[in-house]
Amino acid sequence: MNNKLVINFIPGKTTLHKMTGGTKVLLFVLFTVAIIVTFDIRVLLPLMAVPFAAIISMKPNYKPLIFLFTFMFITVGIIGTIMLLVVSPDVGMTHVGSHTVIWQATDRLYITSETLWYVLVTFTKRVASFATVIAFVLMTTPSEFASGLSFLRMPYKICIIVSLAYRTIPDIARRFIDIRNSMQMRGVELNSKRTSLGKRLKYTGAMLVPLIISSFGKVETIANAMDLRGFGRLKKRTWYAEHELTRADRIARAFSAVFAAVILFYIIYTKIINPYPVTMWCPFVKLENITKINALDTIFFLKWFD
Repeated sequence: MNNKLVINFIPGKTTLHKMTGGTKVLLFVLFTVAIIVTFDIRVLLPLMAVPFAAIISMKPNYKPLIFLFTFMFITVGIIGTIMLLVVSPDVGMTHVGSHTVIWQATDRLYITSETLWYVLVTFTKRVASFATVIAFVLMTTPSEFASGLSFLRMPYKICIIVSLAYRTIPDIARRFIDIRNSMQMRGVELNSKRTSLGKRLKYTGAMLVPLIISSFGKVETIANAMDLRGFGRLKKRTWYAEHELTRADRIARAFSAVFAAVILFYIIYTKIINPYPVTMWCPFVKLENITKINALDTIFFLKWFD
């Protein structure tokens, strides 16, 4: 297990780790689809809780995970919210169908309770998606990922490409660290407080050239090795990472069948049979008070060009 990069190359010892690649990819696809199709926080909260419970059950190294979630919170939660309030402060009107101002500075800079609700729901949606990806990465090796894609009837050549790309990420990261250390040994100050931001960007750009060249050399070596082993000669192939179904696999696949049926029913019911008048449900907005408007009407910076 590579604790620094979160990516696993050796299967772990927990129940989730021991499941087959096909089961893991199937669960990942179903949870991703379920998160994508809904903006209802009553549905998103359970979908967010399940991957977090999975992450805790695998007992990972929490240090890189805390960094990843903190980075996501700062970029998506804080910076994204500020940009949204500046560009479209009344976006909640479009998605919630109501307008209740709770703070106002100017005619074009204010905060509504509906916009804050929209920010909360979308942030929950993104956290659920991110937690699902992290849980999948923690429990799945590149070989299991490839075999899982093959289980979903993906062409095996595409599966191999995905697996190789997955495996290359740690190699590129290590190569980048080696290049950075070699530049620092030659007197280039990258982490010093005296180094300006412009110089840091310049030196970082200089590191990308040898990184790209060495990466292309690695690609050529892998391609030649695969050609020498007759890759692509046959229409099918087996996967050494795939093994017999465990009890957890059978339970997970039965759950997947029920879950897929629930998702299909949810889509048909909420999008066709009984569609909600706006994008998301809000607890403090009654159905009879909802007002539908054009989404472009809430993007205020477009009015600056009138």
